[in-house]
Amino acid sequence: MNNLFSQKYIFISDKKNQKDVFEEVYNILLKDNLVKEQFLKELLEREKNYPTGIDLSPINSQLLNIAIPHTESEFVNQTLIVPIKLEHPIEFKNMMSTDNTLKVNFIFMILNNLKEEQASILASIMEFLSTTPLETLQSLFSAKTTQQIYTLLTANFKPI
Repeated sequence: MNNLFSQKYIFISDKKNQKDVFEEVYNILLKDNLVKEQFLKELLEREKNYPTGIDLSPINSQLLNIAIPHTESEFVNQTLIVPIKLEHPIEFKNMMSTDNTLKVNFIFMILNNLKEEQASILASIMEFLSTTPLETLQSLFSAKTTQQIYTLLTANFKPI
């Protein structure tokens, strides 16, 4: 499970809602054959039924909220984590409390074509968030370029 990040597939989005962000990223991933045509529809549907917004305040109250959207492996052609920094906070329903919404500032979109890897990728992201120093996470979430995001993630993210 090495090479979970690709410099080519790190995004900074100025879109103002979930669907527009997902569409923007999907169009590039589809063009490059990383996902199947049904991916966007499945991603939106899954997010509606199984929200992925995560409140990071239990880890540290200074952290911004994130989301970890994904689909079933059958809609994906490659395993990759696609980081998306949001220029405008976007509402996601809270994974732990689906009646509540969170303002999310950063997305770790999981592409996973190996069904059995899903739990370990998710666990790796949560491990990264809970063990990485606050300053490093703040640098990641406030990065201005995709290069900065890539450098911080490849230096600090360790798959489980």
